[in-house]
Amino acid sequence: MNQYITELKKYYIEDSSHHSYRVPPTEQYKLAQEFKKKGLNDTQRAKYRLKWMLEHENIVVFPHEKISILRTIPIIPEIFTQKEWAYKKKSYRIHELGKVCNINPHYSSLIDVGFDRKREEIQEVIHKFSKQKENEKITYLQTLLEVLDMIEEFSERYRVEAIRVGNKIVSETFSHIPQQPPRNFLEALQFFRLLHFCLWESYNYHNTIGRFDQYMLPYYEADIEANILDKESALTLLEEFFISFNKDSDLYPGMQQGDNGQSMVLGGLDSEGRDTFNDLSILCMQASMELKLIDPKINLRVHDKTPLEVYILGTQMTKLGLGFPQYSNDMIVIPALEKWGYSHADASNYVVAACWEFIIPEVAMDIVNIDALSFLKSILDVLPEIMRCDTYEEFALVVKKKIFLQAAQICANTTGLYMEPAPLISLMTTSCIENGIDISKGALYNNYGIHGTGLSSAADSLAAIKKYIYEEKSLDKQTLLDALEADFNGYEDLFTLLRYRAPKMGNDDDYVDSIATELLDWFADSLEGHQNGRKGIFRPGTGSAMYYLWHGNQLGASPDGRKKGEEFACNFSPSLFTRSKGPVSLIKSFSKAHLNRVANGGPLTIELHDTMFRNEESIEKVAKLVKTYMEIGGMQLQLNGVNRDTMLEAQKHPEKYRDLIVRVWGWSGYFVELDKEYQDHIIKRMEFEL
Repeated sequence: MNQYITELKKYYIEDSSHHSYRVPPTEQYKLAQEFKKKGLNDTQRAKYRLKWMLEHENIVVFPHEKISILRTIPIIPEIFTQKEWAYKKKSYRIHELGKVCNINPHYSSLIDVGFDRKREEIQEVIHKFSKQKENEKITYLQTLLEVLDMIEEFSERYRVEAIRVGNKIVSETFSHIPQQPPRNFLEALQFFRLLHFCLWESYNYHNTIGRFDQYMLPYYEADIEANILDKESALTLLEEFFISFNKDSDLYPGMQQGDNGQSMVLGGLDSEGRDTFNDLSILCMQASMELKLIDPKINLRVHDKTPLEVYILGTQMTKLGLGFPQYSNDMIVIPALEKWGYSHADASNYVVAACWEFIIPEVAMDIVNIDALSFLKSILDVLPEIMRCDTYEEFALVVKKKIFLQAAQICANTTGLYMEPAPLISLMTTSCIENGIDISKGALYNNYGIHGTGLSSAADSLAAIKKYIYEEKSLDKQTLLDALEADFNGYEDLFTLLRYRAPKMGNDDDYVDSIATELLDWFADSLEGHQNGRKGIFRPGTGSAMYYLWHGNQLGASPDGRKKGEEFACNFSPSLFTRSKGPVSLIKSFSKAHLNRVANGGPLTIELHDTMFRNEESIEKVAKLVKTYMEIGGMQLQLNGVNRDTMLEAQKHPEKYRDLIVRVWGWSGYFVELDKEYQDHIIKRMEFEL
């Protein structure tokens, strides 16, 4: 990291000096009230909100920067009044904030052609619809043309300001883009920054970056070949580009600071089965390691041809405590997506959503986190019925039926979906222009993802019931029910047995691992045949997102020795009080299930003590552990290099640990900025040593 990047990082990250350019926040519903008075429809409101944002942004160009654009408006206004929004909530199913989010726009569909050519494409489609007298579609496509105009006008203001402050690089860049495609790597990066910024300005959030090392590779290689850049100067550009993701991120919506969806995918197979990991992939990882920032979040696609050297490079990133890269296994994911109806080309082009769910760029409006099924809730809901079950198999069948019922209720609750129109994302979605329809109404793929939470707690609970009630007959059914009702108060011996000595998932024990496999199979079976309101399917997954706290807090004590309100393990992981034999046993346990059936996403999450990365030999051991997990059938993996003592000290003295980064559930954040409940959960997780 050279002096230029060091100064940029200090200005934007360490001192946050650019915050001084922010204007006082505007009343959030003021614009909506104007829209209501004018009688604007939903699409018009979305369009004019972006126009209002771009026109009211203060234009800030610093004399020596190469990649520009700074957000100065802290709050994005709503397009509906509170009363209007309340009515929509009564009339429709609203997902999260009701915005189009957590998908991967096809950035290169605008970057590679420029706005002038995109206008010609849209005009050609308008001409086609004119012959068919499709006036509604024509009106919509004219809206897309207006959006291009707005962004160009915004860019022109940056060009003029760059001239005023004497920044020749930025002024020359904006004299060419976005009207024309980039002439070099720098202009391509600035073009992306412009589009990504305008997506946030449109109130579309969790805008993933996608396969950056694929669609930006031609610009990088052309500059290298023409001696415009060498690897050192390209790295400097990349680092400035990476810093741009952190300029405004404190303003982005999310569960916690850092949960902003700025996820970058590197490597992976193409549709011909060729490895695509390249020099730009390596530079991106190097930039991330030098900067040590939480954005962008790096995800590595790996497969049976991925060499150990790539895993070692990934492990060197983990050593820095970044909480990434996250690994996804092409050998599991691509066939699973094809089985769900995605074409081979689209499945091979998959990326990772804001956390870990698998999504398809350009053609999909999948909502991969629409709800979550709680395995443990199904068990606890039917546990009183154990009194009439003479065998474990009878009770397991009762649980299975409950899982099917819970899944059916979740599917039924997703109908009647409404999302605000998103014209800019629609410009970067192939089917939207072709069909004259906004992406909020759907795209080529419209599938929904359902998380599965508390798997290890559920498997451990059933294993305890099977072992102690039905096989050993050492535990009376009523005694178990009474102990759970009392939250184990007065049942301390039973609590110790169930919590610490009973079979636990994560120790390569087929007794409990087979139960986990069965639970996941039931989950997959329960969603088959269901169709969502957009004629898509429901995709089961092993992730948990924030539900590992929410679902756990809602449930009473359970047969695995978990007390009332205690949280679940994060994602696809052993329970917090499992006494594991170590990481090798762990990865064996969590590779046995038929993961190709639950491939919505959800990583095995392992916490490794930071001393595990003390030398090259240790780093290679960890890299081989990751590689082994993928080779034996693991789907997804994320590692945390943690130190319990450091985190406890950070809770006491947060001012000394502002740069401490941890992996939370599917994203990395600064430890001291997390709510205490998330901090405490991370501290409770296991630390392994090899």
